[in-house]
Amino acid sequence: MHANPVSRHAERVRTALGQWPPTAWLIGGEEAAASHTARQGLLAALMIMVGSWGVGWLAMTPQSLLALNPLLLPLRTTTAGVVVCTVLLVLGALLLLRSWLRLSQRVGSWSPRATPVMRRTLFMWATPLMFSLPIFSRDVYSYLAQGRVLHAGLNPYEDGVSELPGWFMEGADGLWAESPSPYGPLFLVLAQIIWFVSGGVPEIAILLFRCLSLIGMALMLYCIPRLARAFGSEPSWALWLCLLNPMTLLVFVAAAHNDSLMIGLMLAGTLAALRRRRLLGVLLLVAAIAVKPIALVVLPFILLLPLKDTASLWRRAREWALGATVAVVLLVAGGAALGIGLGWVSAALGAGAAVLQAAPVGLLGIGIGALVEVLSGVDATLVTEAVYTLARVLAGVVVATLLLRRSVGNPVLWAAYGLTVVVLTSSIIQPWYLLWLLPFFAVVHVYRGRALVLVTTIITVMVLLSMVGQLSVAQWIDAAVINAIAISVVSLYLIYVVFLDPNTTEFFDMRRRSQRWNAELGWKRLRELTPPRRSWAAEDIYDKDPR
Repeated sequence: MHANPVSRHAERVRTALGQWPPTAWLIGGEEAAASHTARQGLLAALMIMVGSWGVGWLAMTPQSLLALNPLLLPLRTTTAGVVVCTVLLVLGALLLLRSWLRLSQRVGSWSPRATPVMRRTLFMWATPLMFSLPIFSRDVYSYLAQGRVLHAGLNPYEDGVSELPGWFMEGADGLWAESPSPYGPLFLVLAQIIWFVSGGVPEIAILLFRCLSLIGMALMLYCIPRLARAFGSEPSWALWLCLLNPMTLLVFVAAAHNDSLMIGLMLAGTLAALRRRRLLGVLLLVAAIAVKPIALVVLPFILLLPLKDTASLWRRAREWALGATVAVVLLVAGGAALGIGLGWVSAALGAGAAVLQAAPVGLLGIGIGALVEVLSGVDATLVTEAVYTLARVLAGVVVATLLLRRSVGNPVLWAAYGLTVVVLTSSIIQPWYLLWLLPFFAVVHVYRGRALVLVTTIITVMVLLSMVGQLSVAQWIDAAVINAIAISVVSLYLIYVVFLDPNTTEFFDMRRRSQRWNAELGWKRLRELTPPRRSWAAEDIYDKDPR
C-alpha cells in the first residue's frame, strides 16, 4: 500500500482510467509494459508541440510564414491562448520527464532486448518536436543570422549580427548583437548554405537546422551502442541516458542546437579510432572542432585509442604529432578558404562574454573583482579576467596531467574527465553542456546511486527552469502572470514527482551510494576507485568486434 493519500488517490485514478477504453491505450496495461510509457511520452511531446505554437520563439520578419498565421494568432495574441499554451508546454515537459524516468523501470531490465525499445521510443518522442516552434533556447535564430553575416561577406568573428539590417526582427537574442560567433567555420558555412537555401524564411531555416541536429542524433544513435558494447557498458542504458532524456530532446530537436552535430561527430570519430581507422577518426574529430571548438579537448585523448599499448610516452607523442599535423592542416586550410586564418579559434573560444557569467567560476571572478576594487581601487574587470584566465590555466594543467601520466586510463573515460574539468572551470555554463559529457561516461560504465541522482536532478531542474524562463510572450500580455502560472504548475508537479509519486521518488533518493558497472569489472563504488595500475591497452577492449 502506498505511504500517502495523494499516491493512493493517484493510483485509483490510474486504475480507473486504465479500464476506460479511450484512455486504456495510454494508462492501462501491465506495470512493466514500456509501450504505455512510450505513449505517454508521445502525448507529452504533442503537448509541448502545441504549447510552443503559443509561447515558442517566432521571428517577426516579412519572410515569416507563421508570424501572421490566422491559426496561431489567437494562441499568441490573447491571454487565454497564451495561458493554455503555457500550461500545455510546462505540463508536457513534466510528463516527458516522468515518462523518461518511468521508461527505465518499465523495460524490466537493461539488456539487448531493451535497445530496440529505446530506438522506437526516441522516434516517437522526437517526431512531434520537429514541428514545434523553438523553445528552451532561441539560438537557432542566431545561427541563421550569423549565416547571413557570412553570406554578406562579413567576418562573424569580428562583426556581430547587429551589422545586419532588421536583425532584431529575425529572432536573434540581443546578447549576440556585438558578440563574435562561438561556432566553428564548418558550422558557419552550413549556416550560410541554410540562409541561402531557405531564402531567409525562418521556418524553413529552422527545419533545415533541425535536420543538421538529427544528423548528429543519428550518429549518436549509431555510435553509442557500439561504443558501449566495446567497453562493456550497457547500450540500452546509454541510449536512455544520452538520447531519451528530456533535455536532449528539447535542446537537440525543439531548439535545434548544433551541439548535437558536434557530439555526433566526436562519437563517430571515437568509433573510427577504436576501429583503428586513424585518418577517418581525425577527420571526424576535426569536423567536430570546426562545429564547436570545445571538441578540441577530446582530440588528444581519442588519438590514443588506435594504439595497442599506451605505456610508452613516445608512442603517445608520435600519435599526437601525426593527429595534430592533420588537424592543423585541415583547420588552416578551412580558415584560409574563408579568409579568416586561425583567428576563429581564439575568437570562438572567447565568445559569449555578453552572456551572464552564472557558472561558479564566473560568479567567483565577479565577486573577487568587486571585492578587490572596493579594497584597492583596481579595476574589477581586470581582476575578473585574471580569475578566468587562472581557471583556464588550471584546466589546461589538469588535462595535460591526465594525458602525460605514466599510466593512462581508458581514453574515452579520461576524455570525459578532461571535458568535465574544462566545463567546470568555465566562466559560463549552459544547461546543455551536460549533454557533451554524458556519452563519454555512459559508453564506458553504467552508473547508479547518488551519481545518477545528481544527473537526474540537474536535468530536471534545468528543463523546468528553462521552460519557465524561456517563454515568448507578447508585450501587451502580463508576462509576470504567465510566469507565475508556469511556476505554480512546475512546483506542484515537481513536488508530486520528487516526493509523492512512489514510482519516481527513488530517482531523487540521495541515500544510495554511488556505483558504476561494466561487464568486466561488475559494480564498483566510486569512492573506492584508484588510478590505473598499468596504462590502457587495446586488449582492455571488452568486445573486440562491436557491430
